[in-house]
Amino acid sequence: MPFSLPPLPYSTNALAGQGMCQETLELHHGKHHNAYVTALNGLIESKGLAGKTLEQIVAEAGKAGADGLPVLNQAGQHWNHILFWQVMSPKGGGDKLPGKLAAKIDSDLGGLQAFKDAFKQAGVTQFGSGWAWLVIGTDGKLKVTKTPNGSNPVATGEGTPILGVDVWEHAYYLDFRNVRPNYLDNFLNKLVDWEVVEGLMDKGGLSSGQAA
Repeated sequence: MPFSLPPLPYSTNALAGQGMCQETLELHHGKHHNAYVTALNGLIESKGLAGKTLEQIVAEAGKAGADGLPVLNQAGQHWNHILFWQVMSPKGGGDKLPGKLAAKIDSDLGGLQAFKDAFKQAGVTQFGSGWAWLVIGTDGKLKVTKTPNGSNPVATGEGTPILGVDVWEHAYYLDFRNVRPNYLDNFLNKLVDWEVVEGLMDKGGLSSGQAA
């Protein structure tokens, strides 16, 4: 089975009141994300990907270094966006986090504001295109990290992502022009569905449910 573009968990105009307009979602999901899926499907046979899960493909491509980049650029972006759409909600944002997530952020990252500052800093300082992440590290503790382009912590082995934000310009240019810090503030304060993030923490991360 080829990979497929999953539907958004909300309508394309559902986040407009939270700072992500309908045109952004239509272009980002319907054009950009869909292009990664199409390109990945075009690599299945030539790269020997048949029968592998998306997670396996991302991890193996990450270990392959430069040789794995053609696959990672597409498979990583497909995985990244599946997570990205899920962690946002029309009812997202706010500083009232579910109990287990709040306690974990307090113990591992020094509290919600310290986490937000670190997460925003990771996103702002990712030069060019890439992602900022909240991950369950290999030691079981939460940490903030970032990756360039289409890579992610599954590929780098840094841990299990439970929150990710796209800092490619197409993610925010229509809404925030070139002011990435404002986009990141808006993401954290108005868009993140903390219940979903806690759920991913409890489950040990995202399983895309997709395989070649």
